[in-house]
Amino acid sequence: MSKKEHIIEKLKENGCRITKQRLMLIDIILENDCSSCKEIFYKAAKCDEKIGVATVYRMINALEEIGAISRKNMYKVECSEDCETENGCLIVLDDDTTYHLSPGNWNMVIQEGLKKCGYLKGRKVTKIDVLSKE
Repeated sequence: MSKKEHIIEKLKENGCRITKQRLMLIDIILENDCSSCKEIFYKAAKCDEKIGVATVYRMINALEEIGAISRKNMYKVECSEDCETENGCLIVLDDDTTYHLSPGNWNMVIQEGLKKCGYLKGRKVTKIDVLSKE
């Protein structure tokens, strides 16, 4: 299965409709070294003048949610065959509900939790190490 097919499958599993614009955005990201949403938008607007910047941002967020890309890596596709656990965090609740969090979403959850508990005090998390029981 190609990276594009794998990404499309993961997006569908996440409830995302696969439109022509979304397919075009996937192609642009796979074929280019884009450094920002704006750069992706400009490339997309050359192909489809009706595309909006919000569509690009929503697509980037959807790709980040499934672990296919990371903003830290300049929008390069990171998705492999086992992307849901390779780049992020697997959360299992006591009712067996399972969530696969991308690194970006995992970082957001940690930041919000630390902020709510009063640990951050205006600072930002720069590194998270998960310690295992031995």
